[in-house]
Amino acid sequence: MVIALSLGASPLRAEEEEVTFIDFSWDSVQIHNRIAGYIITYGYGKDTDYMFAESLPGLLGIERGDAHITMELWADNIHEWWQEAQREGKVVSLGENFPDAPQGWYVPTYVIKGDKARKLQPVAPLLKNVKDLPKYWKLFRDPEEPSKGRRYNGPAGWKVHCINLDKLKAYNLYKTYEAFDPGSQTALASAIASAYEKGEPVLAYYWERTAIMGKYSMTKLEEPPYNKKTWETTRKCAFPSVKVLILANSQFALSNPDIAEFLKRYQTTIGQNNRALAYMRDTGATVTETAIWFLKTYSSVWKEWVQDKKIIKKIETALEKGDTLE
Repeated sequence: MVIALSLGASPLRAEEEEVTFIDFSWDSVQIHNRIAGYIITYGYGKDTDYMFAESLPGLLGIERGDAHITMELWADNIHEWWQEAQREGKVVSLGENFPDAPQGWYVPTYVIKGDKARKLQPVAPLLKNVKDLPKYWKLFRDPEEPSKGRRYNGPAGWKVHCINLDKLKAYNLYKTYEAFDPGSQTALASAIASAYEKGEPVLAYYWERTAIMGKYSMTKLEEPPYNKKTWETTRKCAFPSVKVLILANSQFALSNPDIAEFLKRYQTTIGQNNRALAYMRDTGATVTETAIWFLKTYSSVWKEWVQDKKIIKKIETALEKGDTLE
């Protein structure tokens, strides 16, 4: 069952025996919520529920106790709330879901190295750094602004949209590149996929863990190392490292120490995430189906999280029977 949670909605108090996860709009958090949810449902014997929410309303829901867990808190993207929430003590981090999630400006690897299997020659063999982009703008020519190259941006409304505009200015690339707004995450992914399938050059902002990165070989262009002062002034450096935490309501964690300990051991890799998202994209699987695929594919991984042999056996039995969350 999925419930929508919005700012201004009446508080929804989850039942004591039910564990409620907050879903955000991106696929990976919904997959992780259901991986953890499956383990909690069939291993720890608690029903699970999923509330959809925008970032801040969802986090406030966990803080109030309307919900209990979200498997992805991008703490650096909501820094002020996170700092205040830690001082209040109503929520707690149970550790990092996965290590630093890279983001930056990417091109298909075949642009630089070619692809013998596809008979593609390298068209920009010396393209390694963002500072190399001016000499290659014609490769990425914008059909709407043919005197410039096209650099796909994050959609308007995303914080990174403005950051990338600052970067374009900092690197003095406005003369040779146009920042193109794709309109949505789906359109951005489709633009990259379309170019890749045709073997064409494309330059785009993107990030990992995503289906695109799991399916295609992409190379992130180098930037000067991250520097806090530079980042806060011109942005003329690499993106800062991003912590992606598992967040829980503090009272819930105290009341359910076995689940809290399991979640503290929960950790995945960028590669595992990219492959799961690629599986979902390629097969048309739901987030629940993808979560079950993950549990079947990476059984040794989740068993390390759980550790208790009796609980592991319950989960294995559920998977063998084809039990689902839907």
